[in-house]
Amino acid sequence: MTSPTVDDHRKAVWVLGVGLLTAAVVTELRKPPEGRTWEGKIAGMVPYDLRPPTLERLRDKVWAPEGTLITPHGFGVGWSVNLGRIARRLGLA
Repeated sequence: MTSPTVDDHRKAVWVLGVGLLTAAVVTELRKPPEGRTWEGKIAGMVPYDLRPPTLERLRDKVWAPEGTLITPHGFGVGWSVNLGRIARRLGLA
């Protein structure tokens, strides 16, 4: 048996990402149309936000020096790194 390759890991991450995105869409489509927010959490853990992205929302997730280091994506499934928080810790912001 051979060891997993980098390509194997990439495929696994891709499959996981597609699965989580599918779960988010299914979660929303199971709600009545008036109850769909297109944001929430999968299994109460993994955040998703499938609303059309805005520059303000994306900036708030990626550049918020006062915020937490890890934030939910401004668009998509999962988490982002808050570069503003890193810059502040390094004394750059």
